[in-house]
Amino acid sequence: MSIAADQQIAADAELLSAQLAALRGRLFPPTALKTLRPFTSGEAARLIGVSDGYLRQLSLSGDGPSPEITAGGRRLYSLADVNALRQYLSHQGGAKARHYVKWRQAGEHLQVVAVTNFKGGSGKTTTTAHLAQYLALQGYRTLAIDLDPQASLSALFGYQPELDLTGNDTLYGAIRYDEERVPLRQVIRATYFDGLDVVPGNLELQEFEHTTPQHLARRPEGQAGDLFFARVQQAIATVAADYDVVVIDCPPQLGYLTLSALCAATSVIVTVHPQMLDVASMSQFLFMTSDLLSVVREAGGALNFDFLRYLITRYEPNDGPQTQIAGFLRTQFGERVLTAPMLKSTAVSDAGLTKQTLYEVGRENFNRATYDRAYEALTAVNAEIEALMLQSWGRNP
Repeated sequence: MSIAADQQIAADAELLSAQLAALRGRLFPPTALKTLRPFTSGEAARLIGVSDGYLRQLSLSGDGPSPEITAGGRRLYSLADVNALRQYLSHQGGAKARHYVKWRQAGEHLQVVAVTNFKGGSGKTTTTAHLAQYLALQGYRTLAIDLDPQASLSALFGYQPELDLTGNDTLYGAIRYDEERVPLRQVIRATYFDGLDVVPGNLELQEFEHTTPQHLARRPEGQAGDLFFARVQQAIATVAADYDVVVIDCPPQLGYLTLSALCAATSVIVTVHPQMLDVASMSQFLFMTSDLLSVVREAGGALNFDFLRYLITRYEPNDGPQTQIAGFLRTQFGERVLTAPMLKSTAVSDAGLTKQTLYEVGRENFNRATYDRAYEALTAVNAEIEALMLQSWGRNP
């Protein structure tokens, strides 16, 4: 007996959703909410920028937050403890006070980093998640926005879109054109990373692609009206005082959502998989983006990026053709290609099986050489982006 295609697809979607919910329940019982592992005293010391011995001295003297002490006498710190220690040390004054708390100061603009690519599979979401978490670990107040209707970033942060989100729970709720529009603050959710919030995504975001042309068609002739490409920027501006940096995971297509994100961005990271087909696709993406942004500029949009960088992702150093293409990109774009590539690693893939990133899982769960190589590569990429942010603020990286 045959079954209609829409019914078969709907049945498969229901089955898969139920199994994903059951898997999440097994991985993160009993509440199915993700938590971040505690950090050893050595890890906490490195994050703060002090010695392990100094942290021990603070703990013994009762200064600052008290760490968890295991039965074996090991000291464990939550990320909230790490941030509390940063605040404590900054209040002690001295030349290094600003070194501990990196929040932006008066005159330093909110940094909005859009991570984008026209082609799926370029490591865009992996890059966004690790960048947002890295910045939170460094002590920046960070907001991650999932603008991709497929919501892979949301899944990494522990949300199953079809189960955990209802109506108006995505950025669409804050940029829609009708009376159901809500403040962005209402859809922001705290994550298990202290100092990192998220605006999750789901299929609802696709509505913006449908309602925007309808809105444009209803405008009176000759009237500029409500500029669609400014809506994301306006929504972010309402919460700007709460954050130092916003990281946006753009959809893998050049639609109204991506265009609006680029108009809201102060900086852009374009992910590039070093394969010839991907580079050719990126060429078309750049042509189309340039044409559309020039229209936006003529309509009054401000497009001034602090930096535009290309990030080589899923890079295999021992792959000769990839090495050639990476060299070709560096020859063409020079310093606009980030020095550090994002390596392809089984450690990142294995962490993703449990919807985790490399910053969440412990080193003990992997081959240590594989883990260290992947961790160092990720951190090198993110530290390079952080340095560009600091430079845009006029700070010495």
